[in-house]
Amino acid sequence: MKLDFIKTSIAVVVSGLITYGFYVFNANANKNLVTVGSFIFLATTLILTIGIRFTLPRTATMARTLSWIFFLVALASNLIFSFAIFKDELYIIINGILLLIYLLIYYWIGTSKQ
Repeated sequence: MKLDFIKTSIAVVVSGLITYGFYVFNANANKNLVTVGSFIFLATTLILTIGIRFTLPRTATMARTLSWIFFLVALASNLIFSFAIFKDELYIIINGILLLIYLLIYYWIGTSKQ
């Protein structure tokens, strides 16, 4: 598993632009929470999707598929939270659990020798 600096930089910038879109179109009082939370979640999934190279092709395919699925889940989740009224705790709990589940499954895939 190696980090590709150029692709990682692109992933961070793309995540930042998507997050800026959430910031601009969010009319809730929780605007800053959604902005920071969506950047953390989107950047993590996108960096691990395109910024990491695996030596084994099967592991790379499983990791990228998982990352794309969770990237889309994060995008949908933050889109819903951008237009809904919610408590801060609810956002933190839901996105925190999703991110931790993603990282756990990604870790399992990374440690498997396939």
